[in-house]
Amino acid sequence: MTAPPGHLADRPATPADLLRPPRELADPPALEDAALGLDAYGQPHDLLSELLRSVRLSGERIVAYAPLRPFSISFADIGTLHIIEEGELALRIDGDSHVERVSRGDVILLPRGDPHRISDAGKRAHATVRAGAAEHDAPAPEPPRWLCGTFTIGDPQASHLLASLPAVIILRGARGPALEGLEVARRMLLFEMQSPSQGSAVMVARILDLIFIQILRAWASGADAEPNWLAGALDPQIGLALSAIHRAPGHDWKVEELARACSLSRSAFAARFVARVGKPPATYLAHVRLDAATDLLRDTSLPVRLIAENVGYTSEAAFSRAFKHRYGTPPARWRRDIRAKHS
Repeated sequence: MTAPPGHLADRPATPADLLRPPRELADPPALEDAALGLDAYGQPHDLLSELLRSVRLSGERIVAYAPLRPFSISFADIGTLHIIEEGELALRIDGDSHVERVSRGDVILLPRGDPHRISDAGKRAHATVRAGAAEHDAPAPEPPRWLCGTFTIGDPQASHLLASLPAVIILRGARGPALEGLEVARRMLLFEMQSPSQGSAVMVARILDLIFIQILRAWASGADAEPNWLAGALDPQIGLALSAIHRAPGHDWKVEELARACSLSRSAFAARFVARVGKPPATYLAHVRLDAATDLLRDTSLPVRLIAENVGYTSEAAFSRAFKHRYGTPPARWRRDIRAKHS
């Protein structure tokens, strides 16, 4: 059946709270609050916090590196943070021929855990000889030294929010008012590493979480950030639509309804949404619905049929097709596999 004009999907069911008992799933969502971007406590909806919860991200550990030259160190399948303290390094993402040169003060985040390699920058890391000075008078180059923090990511494939982030985010020099907290966090990390005490492991994990958030905020608000959900969330108008979608993904959202929530015309809203988020509202909604479905499959025992209704599908078959297209396996099998993996 073809959806009427303005619909983002073909007449989905109307659940409100994805984790309520089945008999309560038909309660209508609080669209007034959703349109205002407010949560159940009247506070602005926080999409970044939702990302961190949805991917079960948490800081793991911090290691200081000061290898002898030449060196090349691989990092794979784990969220990684590098804080360059001295020297110049070369960063290469596996499968990408481009090499990033990073140096003192740079902060590098690989939020998706893409495999990469950090190596000696080679000749370019050597100090430049002063004009008229003998070569042996040149100051010795500072040996590379950096801190590396790692993050545990529960299920990086289960969230389009994480998957849509770039493979690597580099903050050059890590300076400016928005990044003052990074230096404070770095000093705290050094203190916990140099003077470990009871609770240091938890302290390090929490500090790494804070740094992750600070870097994403700074990146998303930068002038060179590509269109992305976080840039959209920071937009005072489009952020309202994203909050509404995330609060009630199974609602029968129409473009006009979301546009009204943002105080925009339908055409202005659609154009602004793509410019900020990088994809049309209907595509974004579909991703959010499947993310919500993975949470329900993993964390509840609801039948697949009810999960399909909860996230806005009119039939279990349509839901299964969409789920398999994205994850490569039907929802029931995905649930069995993910539970076996964590058992």
